[in-house]
Amino acid sequence: MRRSTSPTSLLLPLLGPGLAAALLTGTAAAQAVETDSIVQAWPARPTIRDAALEARVEAALKTLTLRQKIGQMTQPEIRAITPDEVREYAIGTVLNGGGGWPGQDRAATPAQWRALSEQFQAAALQATPGIPLIWGTDAVHGHNNVRGATLFPHHIALGATRDADLVRDIGRATARAVRASGLHWAFAPTLAVVQDVRWGRTYESYGADPALVRRLGQAEVEGLQEGLKDGRGVLATAKHFVADGGTRRGIDQGVSPATPAELAQVHGAGYLGALDAGVLTVMASFSSWTDSAAYVEHGKMHGNATLLTGVLKERLGFDGLVVSDWDGIGQVPGCTREDCPAAINAGIDVVMVPFHWKPFIENTVRAVEQGRIPMARIDDAVRRILRVKFSLATASAVPPTVEAMQAPELARRAVRESLVLLKNKPGLLPLPRSARVLVVGAAADSLPHQAGGWSVTWQGRDTTNADYPQGTTLLAALRQRLGADHVVFDADASHQDPKQFDAVVAVLAETPYAEGEGDVRITENLRHSRRQPRDLAVLERVSGRGKPVVTLLYSGRPLYVNDLANRSDAFIAAWQPGTEGAGMADLLVAPAAGEPAWPGFTGRLPFPWPAGPCQFSSHERHPWWPVGGGLSGKEARVDAKPLPEPADPQPICPL
Repeated sequence: MRRSTSPTSLLLPLLGPGLAAALLTGTAAAQAVETDSIVQAWPARPTIRDAALEARVEAALKTLTLRQKIGQMTQPEIRAITPDEVREYAIGTVLNGGGGWPGQDRAATPAQWRALSEQFQAAALQATPGIPLIWGTDAVHGHNNVRGATLFPHHIALGATRDADLVRDIGRATARAVRASGLHWAFAPTLAVVQDVRWGRTYESYGADPALVRRLGQAEVEGLQEGLKDGRGVLATAKHFVADGGTRRGIDQGVSPATPAELAQVHGAGYLGALDAGVLTVMASFSSWTDSAAYVEHGKMHGNATLLTGVLKERLGFDGLVVSDWDGIGQVPGCTREDCPAAINAGIDVVMVPFHWKPFIENTVRAVEQGRIPMARIDDAVRRILRVKFSLATASAVPPTVEAMQAPELARRAVRESLVLLKNKPGLLPLPRSARVLVVGAAADSLPHQAGGWSVTWQGRDTTNADYPQGTTLLAALRQRLGADHVVFDADASHQDPKQFDAVVAVLAETPYAEGEGDVRITENLRHSRRQPRDLAVLERVSGRGKPVVTLLYSGRPLYVNDLANRSDAFIAAWQPGTEGAGMADLLVAPAAGEPAWPGFTGRLPFPWPAGPCQFSSHERHPWWPVGGGLSGKEARVDAKPLPEPADPQPICPL
């Protein structure tokens, strides 16, 4: 496959001067045509600027030295910097990664978060008077790094609701939680249009439909940024630009093959919605892009000037800042995580260099002094940073309390609207209030499994229920709704006789995961019971024992579950619902007298649900359920035929 960097230069010493010049001219012209076709695939949008804001930006820019400008562009992690160093290096922005807390105390209170933020802010204002610091965090389903915050269902579940008003409200609630801790910037929403559900970040996507991603992404940005100027809203981040969800075989940080038209119309859809909402920051993708029409490899997005500058900043008129991903510059050819003029020249404005920020500053200053980075590019980056900073009030209008970080009723509603009923025995649901229920499956009493990745820690593992003091497991919610004496828990289903109960509720779950570690590898497939054989064993102990089995699956993507569904009378895709297990109990159990009528299941699939272990594609033609599929639970008749249970392909799924 041809690369975007032409091998023409290798031939030049073998040609005469005239022929070499002609060849160079022809190559440059061809590349210009190709670049123009990429840019022209996107809709042209005007850049609209505020004259007063621009005057303030220009005045502030003139006060900064070169070293201070580089400090504004540098983003360290809070574990690797002190307030004194913020002052010394004129640092303009910091972040906390998953598993980064003030004083490395995962139980830090909102007041402790706020105190550290204020220390950083005071130091920054001493270094650069009038220019504040902004702090970014991965608030991707609520303020998920802070103990006590409500965690909402992940994006895949919100895609199942198809409810933009709900998503906007969740954005508002997330912003309030982030502001309560003194932070200013949420690295959300992810706007990926996932093509292969083996990708470990599938749950961060709203779905396979670009129009849905655009609509819900726009709503989330609107919710997050509402009240920016009065200390209530936070900066949203459209990420990861662009085509992070299109990588071949779903490999995280891999190569996304797409034509320029597909890049714009499919993978770019969410960014158009985010821009409509006034998004102020965009994060570059770790992934690479290959033009599948011209057979040109364009390489890592962090070094792609055509897309970051030509498309995003110029064609789409984006006037905010572009931030790199975690050490993402180090993946650009010829770069290290401490030194990458190519990424800055391509259009990166804020460089996320969590732990190696000091050598990055020295190397970048030197690159400017040597002319490898034009001073005009530095000034453009800092103008964008100042434009963003002067667009929000850095002082928070939200009290630093745990209560300010909680929105349990909103999250409960989101859970209720996101559940997708894939199989049901007519009349089984909702269970009567008098039912005596056996609950099986360890995940039924596990908030880490309910929350999934990006929850307290990066991968969402190495946590316990104690890390979610605000949360309610499904087991606890059923006990609250039916009465503790009517609910018995048997984690592995080996100690109780199902015949002694009216129904069995089984909870199955993927092990929590986040980027990279969540990928389904090429030697694996989507069969859930292959990776979690204990779940199949649990169902086999309760199925066919004379009592109906209602199964819920916590997962970050659609999975092949025919064997599990055949051992269940009802099967529910519960996604990763977050901290409010009561939302699931609302649909499992009939309402009490005086409560609103049972709504049934309104969630509909944002991705096709596979009928076989190798159905990875978001465009699967013969799935068990298509996009938009799902039952209400009120049907009088349903197809009760057992699902086929094909064996796994040997040795692996077809490539």
